Amino acid sequence: MISTELRARDPQVSSSANGSRGMPLLVLGALGVVYGDIGTSPLYAFREALHASGSLNVSFAPLEVLGLLSLIVWALTTVVTIKYVSFVLRADNNGEGGTLSLTALAQQSFKNKPLWVLVLGVIGASLFIGDAIITPAISVLSAVEGLEVVAPTLAHWIVTITVAIILALFLVQRFGTERVASVFGPITALWFVALGVSGLVHIVEQPSILAAVNPYYGIRFLVLHAEIAIPVLGAVFLAVTGAEALYVDLGHFGRKPIVVAWFAIVFPCLLLNYFGQGAFVLTNPAAGHPFFEMQPDWARMPMVILATAATVIASQAVISGAYSLIRQAMHLNLLPRFHVQHTSETQSGQIYMPQVNTLLMICVIILIIGFRSSSALSAAYGIAVTGEMLITVALLFVVMRRIWRWSLLLALLVIIPLAIIDTGFFVANIAKFGQGGWVPVVVALTVAFLMQTWMAGRRLLLVKTRADEIPLRTVIESLTKKKPTTVPGTAVFLTSDVEGAPTALLHSLKHYKVLHEKNVILSVVTAPTPFVADDDKIFYESFTPHFSRAIITFGYMETPNVPRALILAKKLGWKFDIMSTSFFLSRRTLIPAAKGGMPFWQDRVFIALASNATSATDYFRLPTGRVVELGIQTTI
Repeated sequence: MISTELRARDPQVSSSANGSRGMPLLVLGALGVVYGDIGTSPLYAFREALHASGSLNVSFAPLEVLGLLSLIVWALTTVVTIKYVSFVLRADNNGEGGTLSLTALAQQSFKNKPLWVLVLGVIGASLFIGDAIITPAISVLSAVEGLEVVAPTLAHWIVTITVAIILALFLVQRFGTERVASVFGPITALWFVALGVSGLVHIVEQPSILAAVNPYYGIRFLVLHAEIAIPVLGAVFLAVTGAEALYVDLGHFGRKPIVVAWFAIVFPCLLLNYFGQGAFVLTNPAAGHPFFEMQPDWARMPMVILATAATVIASQAVISGAYSLIRQAMHLNLLPRFHVQHTSETQSGQIYMPQVNTLLMICVIILIIGFRSSSALSAAYGIAVTGEMLITVALLFVVMRRIWRWSLLLALLVIIPLAIIDTGFFVANIAKFGQGGWVPVVVALTVAFLMQTWMAGRRLLLVKTRADEIPLRTVIESLTKKKPTTVPGTAVFLTSDVEGAPTALLHSLKHYKVLHEKNVILSVVTAPTPFVADDDKIFYESFTPHFSRAIITFGYMETPNVPRALILAKKLGWKFDIMSTSFFLSRRTLIPAAKGGMPFWQDRVFIALASNATSATDYFRLPTGRVVELGIQTTI
């Protein structure tokens, strides 16, 4: 047997984010993509903390205001600055971040990949989707509600205006965001400047508010008002929602630009605005919406417009993040193949997923119409994010111990305080379950169930397929002894099993009784890394003059493009002509079995998922005029 390894570079893989672009542009880009969500939290976080306190008639004396503000300041410091910036951002998987990347990184540290790590990853990814339907709703609602301050007569139009903005946002997704993304950073930068300046004005008037930097006031508030500690912490957590985006978008910008943007712009401006709101409440205890009310009359309408633009940008970042996460889940075989459209010729990360977009749009609009205000919707916000943060801590502990090789004592000294803080916020948000917290939980459970069903169904299908398969070597030996009639050209048979003979090959021989001059058994596999090194992209081995095998490996962040990879292989010596090549695929019709495997109703769910999955032709970018599909029935 002749074995040859072909080495190629996939042109789809974009250059490193830290490559040609300068640091200022990366920092500016990070403002619009990474910090959009947490940057809009001043619209509602401090207001909801006041509401949580005021609901039990806690008077807003200076010490109480300082206490609430101190809790927000130290939540931002511990969760974002210490946890994410100092530790989590260092746990990158070849430059990529996010729950699934961290899961893949943790799994690689074990010789036999443990199931519990995968389970944590599935739950974390599901919770992210649960959060993705709430962020656009609460962000845009909170901005549009500024109209109540500017023009109270428009109050009854707020829901309608919000729904219209959300509809427009989701409908333009199909055109891509490459052009408008260039203005995301400048608009968000202007937003942070406005936050800082509007807060600084009131700090100058009430400099005593800076005493809230002392954590004593936050601890004092919780001790003296223990009966409302849970709802207050649930509201305070709104100030750090979006912190997970620092890690999710790590691959787009790299760690340094994200850290620089946080310390140079985001963190100072957020603190200035929160301190400014606190100072305003000290002199105006009856303030209902301190963020907008503390603006001068001439600046309120411009601030409403700017806030709306900032929340739309934050929502866009969450939607794009959902696309990216679901594409990762598809490539890791956690979900069926959804249709993916590329909206940019230069950036592989610019994608649009019609099915996902429609589902997200429907869910967001239902939330807006159902809850009707950001205050009501804030009850639904938090459970998914805190749950995902707890999972991040658990996986980070694995990375610390098994990859960074930290001692058990050192790892525990870091993890335990972080876990205690995250657990406290998680418990505080669980208390809001009946008021709306059940929404992201139901969404997350639904997504996790679909992932579990897909993985279990694929395992059953693989077992069933392998039971009916004939080893590839057996087929080759048989055809070598008794060679059928050959026809010119190359046949590429796609199969997920690199050892068995493809079903399409067996059916082709059975029905056509001919063999192509060149027959390539092609398998496409996904690596547990975001991108595959050039040297490992393609593996090719020749069995006989008529048979060979090729294995193409893509990273889970790459878009599989088989023809492009084969053309690259051609340049390295493999004779390949796309116009004389036929791609043979097996199209399976699944039939639920009455006994064995999954419950009958779950079989139906799996079959529905498989039926709605994008065809292999589209998924692998195969030329439709060169594809032959052979249908077979399989009982699961």
